[in-house]
Amino acid sequence: MKRMLALIVLDALLLSMVACSSSNDTASVVEEVSTVEAPPTVEMSAEDSPLMSGGPRNGGGLGPGAVDTSGIETQFTEIPYGTVSSNQTLNIYLPNAGVGPFPVIVAIHGGGFMMGSATGGDVAAMLEGVNYGYAVVSINYRLSGEAAFPAAVSDCKAAIRFIKANAEAYNLDADRIAVWGDSAGGNLAAMVGTTSNVNSLNDDNLENLQYSSAVQAVVDWFGPLDFLAMDAQFEASGITPAMGATSSAMSLESQYIGQLITEDPELTQQANPRMYIETMTETTTPNFLIEHGTADANVPVQQSIDFATALESSISADKVTLVLLEGARHGTSEFTAQENLDRVFAFLDGILK
Repeated sequence: MKRMLALIVLDALLLSMVACSSSNDTASVVEEVSTVEAPPTVEMSAEDSPLMSGGPRNGGGLGPGAVDTSGIETQFTEIPYGTVSSNQTLNIYLPNAGVGPFPVIVAIHGGGFMMGSATGGDVAAMLEGVNYGYAVVSINYRLSGEAAFPAAVSDCKAAIRFIKANAEAYNLDADRIAVWGDSAGGNLAAMVGTTSNVNSLNDDNLENLQYSSAVQAVVDWFGPLDFLAMDAQFEASGITPAMGATSSAMSLESQYIGQLITEDPELTQQANPRMYIETMTETTTPNFLIEHGTADANVPVQQSIDFATALESSISADKVTLVLLEGARHGTSEFTAQENLDRVFAFLDGILK
């Protein structure tokens, strides 16, 4: 029965994903963005784009399908970055033009901490980075069915240490790294951004510990952050949660934590990046771009608003940018519209270039 319920949750998440789209400085801002129009026609042939049909160049949204990276000339795939699990692998994609070492975007896929992969459709927008002069490193991490929290966080931090340790071999710039994640990947990106000084979250990954997991920029797309607050936030906004109550044993968040999230609130809060803001120092504090749809029925928009507010009150306010996409739902096409992609890459360019 438990397995059947888990499959129902998976099916619901897939359906939700399928239903799913500036400023050059990093000054603190909350942008109320009206529904973004369809992306303009881009003068690029299908042969020129490394992404599959339905990727952001063609107006597609975030989805479970795989991306076609065959147009990227230089790529290294299924590279192990850890020794704990066979799922600790990453793929490196370099721009077809330009001379490195290239600044790096670390792509962290979503999927409710339960599913997804480094080549899933939701990383298509992140892989657009190769067209903007970035190396994109898309990572796999241990999912909740294999290992509970903090395994996924530990894996992301280990992947970044691997990138720094092997930057020269892959023509990467170890001093210019951003993490970009959507949904569950947004949580993990935010956790990476706030926990570079928290060694306890290295967990069972012991490789390349002489390198820091600190990054220069974080892009968090609609990540669930404070699991214990989600039910009340949905109720306050009058939105019926598409995935049911977060405070249930079968919720994606409970399965990620390894038990009902309310059973041990202190443990659950360890998966909340807000809890680590005070551990950041001037040299380890990245710039944050946080984006969320106001009609999201998977993750309450208050999650991003509260996180941005906490960051602004604790670190330099000009390091935090919050963008609210009016009427957008969870991973809908407003996020991958060209107007929004231009906003994201302008943010990254302002920090990494």
